[in-house]
Amino acid sequence: MGISSFDLEMVNLIQIAGLKVDLPTPAGWVRPVNEVSLRIEAGESLGLVGESGSGKTMMALALMGLLPIGARVSGEALLAGDVKISSAASAAGGATPATSNSSGVNLTGLSERAWRDVRGREIAMVFQEPMTALNPVMRIGAQIEEAIRAHDARLDSKEVRRRMLEALQRAAVPEPEARAEQFPHQLSGGLRQRAMIAMALAGGPRLLIADEPTTALDVTVQKQILDLLDRLRRELQLGLLFITHDLGVVAQVADRVAVMYAGRIVEEGPARQVLLSPRHPYTRGLLAASPTLERGKLTPIPGTVPQLTALPPGCAFEPRCAVRVPDCARAVPDLRAASQNHSARCILV
Repeated sequence: MGISSFDLEMVNLIQIAGLKVDLPTPAGWVRPVNEVSLRIEAGESLGLVGESGSGKTMMALALMGLLPIGARVSGEALLAGDVKISSAASAAGGATPATSNSSGVNLTGLSERAWRDVRGREIAMVFQEPMTALNPVMRIGAQIEEAIRAHDARLDSKEVRRRMLEALQRAAVPEPEARAEQFPHQLSGGLRQRAMIAMALAGGPRLLIADEPTTALDVTVQKQILDLLDRLRRELQLGLLFITHDLGVVAQVADRVAVMYAGRIVEEGPARQVLLSPRHPYTRGLLAASPTLERGKLTPIPGTVPQLTALPPGCAFEPRCAVRVPDCARAVPDLRAASQNHSARCILV
């Protein structure tokens, strides 16, 4: 099944087709993102779920142009709309220069100089741990002002400060004037994450990537951050890529869910269908291992995510799967339609 080519008549904010990321290691090249195809519409939230090591964060870094040195990226990630890229910035590898184009731009062909025009202005990211993402020796307000100036150097100091305070207010930071003068260590975990959200939104992006933004927070603050992201998505018509390993969290924020395992999407569909009627054994395993008030006993998935240097020849989940059959070990299965708009990478579908 999968997406093999772009349909420009669709109103997708970003459409990813066959995205691959290869990284050099002492053991040779590994592929943490393998033939990933996804789409996100404006104002839509896509939850990307999977265990640690499944490739979620590496895919997000590819969409931000922040991959490690030496990484190779291929495939297509078409960001739709009139993407403003300076004429001096050209595509990498001798490809067609990346310029403003009403049909969009392929992110996998951007040079680092072109990425500076896209990163923060078109696509922004909220990282998992704000204490490591924020500069510990700069005041919160100064860090947000720096992000604003990076995208519009012509603004005077008064306008930059006004936009900074507006960004803090939009992120529901109480007493923004006072908080702007504080350092990261003076804020609670929830306020630091709000400051990160304010910084991410300062450049007016159309796509926001949130990478495990509630992992280090207590449950009451988690709910506040999830509600904030959901409100901002609706008010600003943002596309939201929400990365998490917690299916309980994704149920609160996602319109659609994509489940990732060993670099591939193994199930994708509307959130309600995927969570209530999962079709891939891995998705069912994640649900069985998630704590709920109704179910007292948790059932862990046996084994661990395979090393990328030693993937099995067939389905990557086959060694851990309770319902595997001999054919599962012979070839990587294709995504198969389970129902309308719902697909799973399993030969038993």
